[in-house]
Amino acid sequence: MTNGTVTPELESALEKHRVELTGYCYRMLGSSFEAEDAVQDTLVRAWRSYDKFEGRSSLRSWLYRIATNVCLDMLTAGNKRARPVDLTEATPLAQAALTPRPDNTWLEPMPDARMLPTTDDPAEAAVAKESVRLAFMAALQQLPPKQRAVLILREVLAWRASEVAELLGTTVASVNSALQRARATLAERSDLEAAGAVSDPLDEEQQKLLERYVAAFEGYDMTALTALLHEDAVMTMPPFDLWLAGPADITGFMTTIGASCAGSRLVPVQANGLPAFAHYKPDPEAGGFSPWAVQVLEISDGRITGFHCFLDTKRWFPLFGLPLHLEAEADQAD
Repeated sequence: MTNGTVTPELESALEKHRVELTGYCYRMLGSSFEAEDAVQDTLVRAWRSYDKFEGRSSLRSWLYRIATNVCLDMLTAGNKRARPVDLTEATPLAQAALTPRPDNTWLEPMPDARMLPTTDDPAEAAVAKESVRLAFMAALQQLPPKQRAVLILREVLAWRASEVAELLGTTVASVNSALQRARATLAERSDLEAAGAVSDPLDEEQQKLLERYVAAFEGYDMTALTALLHEDAVMTMPPFDLWLAGPADITGFMTTIGASCAGSRLVPVQANGLPAFAHYKPDPEAGGFSPWAVQVLEISDGRITGFHCFLDTKRWFPLFGLPLHLEAEADQAD
């Protein structure tokens, strides 16, 4: 930086950390949009104070220190983002009602490409994906903010305790204690092992399961879909707090309240280290298909265990780089 101007060299040096910083802030905040805001704030602070950066730590460590402070400041309001399954009991289909809650209630989905840096290390890539899956993200949000930071830095990013202590301005003993408490809290979660137990990359059985799912959903074949759902499968639909449990209630919902989704199209995307689809449903007014949801699937033991539909498409589809309309196939052929 010269006379308060960001040089191309500095901008390039900072920008190469954007994706990994976004992943870190996303794990801290549980919100894709807040994470991107936090990273932008981090980079602006770094630009403004680069003259004071003395190089006593690496540029990467310095950026993580700034990002951590930004996230901790954002978390002082105490809001813990969650999934519908974390807030209410399952609702029987006969009592289903679509009651929305404010956006800041919900754990949000995030495209893999915006938060998971490319790596040649398969083990590192697997840990990174596991640490952004919905169940793990929901568990992270239940930790106090500093415990959350310690767990992410130590367990996900593999920082040494001494590095984390320096970043947080505390002692190694304090870091180790926070990590122990965070691990104990996560160990109490019974939903972490089964949720999203997918291979990286998907194995042949999982690929075939997804192909069968797309065929069943696009064909709106509830018999075929039932065969793919685990007996304990859940369906969620943020911003609504309703969630359904079991194939009968899930398929019953889809043929009643959700019947307008018949004839939909699914476009594969990558979100939260899990199989995901952009769901477009028929648009009777404009023709073709209009956005309806980003679906994130959890699978385990050859069945779908979680079917999570994020409905705020005006926010999600641009984030995933998705079009806001699909032409009907006959139109495309003309």
